[in-house]
Amino acid sequence: MVARAQAAANTDICVLVDAEIVLLPEIVNALARFSKVDADWFLVSLSRNVTDFHYQLADNGSHWVQADGEEVSFKKEISADKWASESSDRGLIVAWNNPSSALHAGVLPSFLYGRGVHNLWLAHEVLSSEMRLFFDASSLVLGLYPESLSSMHDMTSSKNGRLHSGSWEYSVNRHLAAIYGSYCCRLPTRHFPMLHKVVKKSEDYMLSKVDELTLSDFFISKEGNAPGGDSLWNIQNISLSGYLHSYPPETSPPDLPYSLGMLLELVADKNRSVVLGVAGAGYRDMLMSWVCRLRHLRVTNFIVCAVDHETYEFSVLQGLPVFIDPLSPKNVSIDDCHFGTKCFQQVTKVKSRIVLEILRLGYNVLLSDVDVYWFDNPMPFLYSLGPAIFGAQSDEYNETGPINLPRRLNSGFYFARSDNATITAMEMIVGHATNSGLSEQPSFYDVLCGENGINRIGDDKCLEPNTNLNVVFLNRDLFPNGAYKGLWEKHDVRAACKELGCFIIHNNWINKRKKKLHRQMSSGLWDYDPSSRQCFQEWSDRSIFRMIGQFHLFEDTNS
Repeated sequence: MVARAQAAANTDICVLVDAEIVLLPEIVNALARFSKVDADWFLVSLSRNVTDFHYQLADNGSHWVQADGEEVSFKKEISADKWASESSDRGLIVAWNNPSSALHAGVLPSFLYGRGVHNLWLAHEVLSSEMRLFFDASSLVLGLYPESLSSMHDMTSSKNGRLHSGSWEYSVNRHLAAIYGSYCCRLPTRHFPMLHKVVKKSEDYMLSKVDELTLSDFFISKEGNAPGGDSLWNIQNISLSGYLHSYPPETSPPDLPYSLGMLLELVADKNRSVVLGVAGAGYRDMLMSWVCRLRHLRVTNFIVCAVDHETYEFSVLQGLPVFIDPLSPKNVSIDDCHFGTKCFQQVTKVKSRIVLEILRLGYNVLLSDVDVYWFDNPMPFLYSLGPAIFGAQSDEYNETGPINLPRRLNSGFYFARSDNATITAMEMIVGHATNSGLSEQPSFYDVLCGENGINRIGDDKCLEPNTNLNVVFLNRDLFPNGAYKGLWEKHDVRAACKELGCFIIHNNWINKRKKKLHRQMSSGLWDYDPSSRQCFQEWSDRSIFRMIGQFHLFEDTNS
């Protein structure tokens, strides 16, 4: 969000505010006045808490009125000390001018929006960096935070995806605040030459220099203790300092108690369906590109299985719904875990075992390898196939002829329903793979279609005889593999796939991790910037990821 604001070349002033805050006309007047300041500045204000909000906008939109039409005077009706004491810092309003100029000298970590600390951390870093004038506008009534909205938020938090303040996501933000910047550091009293308080006299706004700030009341120690001391950052006994240590950061890794079952309850869609991605250390950036693409498509019902602790910790700090498989193979190689290796064989068997576990818990699963690029959400199409039907990608590369030939079922993209036939068939697949010296992929075909394809039906189906499970090999125009029609070799892969109507394209039929990354990045089918740990957006500059010659700059960014 901050990066997008900074990229807004035609914007004079950016305001970051939670959607639940009711902004008042005062903020327009104040920002219009400060827009004339010939310097870079950053403004912070706290919203006021109100029990209820019964007012309406006047017909011309210039002010708020009561039910009888009388204009509301918020100065009289809102108590000066009635702060929006939201521990998640949702009551904070921040604004700044000249977005092309840097806000602070550090790196903004990947905080989860609405999960606390991020606005306070940002305000603190701007003040500490001394790169902008810092305006404390807490004496102005710029916005209201209705308590009724706060209560509604608490009741519906699990439904709208925003978890309660004790959830692991809040712990992640506190942890990030502690390890980035100087928010958690206890520093001696110092002068802040850029700090000013804003007061309103008559109809104008005045800046009053604040020469000194007692930092002991502004910072949090790494032990999470807020030492005593009087804050000098006060206006009419109003202080931001209490806000800035209302949620102590944590330096130890956050405690994440979520099991697979708990995550499924949180993310599954109305049909009890989830998308499962599985990743290890060598594919963290590809995992994030996959996640960014799903988020861009508004696909929120996904979970991630980490096969090693490093990927698990990385995913947690990226705010992903992740769990770790305790039975995954140890010492997974970063660069030597590609198709055909012993490592690859072990890791792939994790996927079918986890899918079976999810099916047994009563959820449908779309297993998608993280090297599958999504153009559109295929879940509605796959769900429409109906019960007792297993839809899987075909790995056949010949453009004509059957697509269900022996060993041509790709186990990196398939949809499995939680019904008796599918569960029984998956149990057979997992058992077959456990006793096999190969990867799980041959087990899928041999169980579902029979050895040498004896259970094939026509050119694109199989029928598993013990369960009567129908297996559909998905249309390759819609679900192409990495060798189909030479799509990856096209000058414009996206345009070629759009012409076919592709839902996805699999980045397989290529060996070695670096070659796979190279091909996907250079094609433009890449949605993550590992240097900033941000998803690319429409306003992002992703040109470097199309420059093959500079691939070495980012090919090993896995930390």
